[in-house]
Amino acid sequence: MDYPSELKYTKTHEWVRLEGDVAVVGITDFAQDALGDVVYVELPAVGRKVAAGEAVAVVESVKTASDIYAPLEGEILEVNSALSDKPELVNQSPYGEGWLFKMRFNPSGLSELLSALEYQKVAQAG
Repeated sequence: MDYPSELKYTKTHEWVRLEGDVAVVGITDFAQDALGDVVYVELPAVGRKVAAGEAVAVVESVKTASDIYAPLEGEILEVNSALSDKPELVNQSPYGEGWLFKMRFNPSGLSELLSALEYQKVAQAG
């Protein structure tokens, strides 16, 4: 499993890449592996205001459907429209082309996010 050290993580298996005042969000390698082959991704509406921990998207695989939670409070700025035609990008490139959405965020929630090492312990615990 891959846990890039430059990213932040949640206990619910989302990753966050900070780009100034924008957070790029996706699901971790561990999460996509547990889901299996992703066949559909339901993304949040651009402009939607979300609370940290709020269910904002759904990733469906051949095995199950899984809610995706906002890692931070903020507003959805952009969604990865490529996933409409190629949901498998979540499996093929979970930290790259398989990102889910971008959001402007409230920085007060950053302290709640996990480092790669902290997340690795969560993932290994199952």
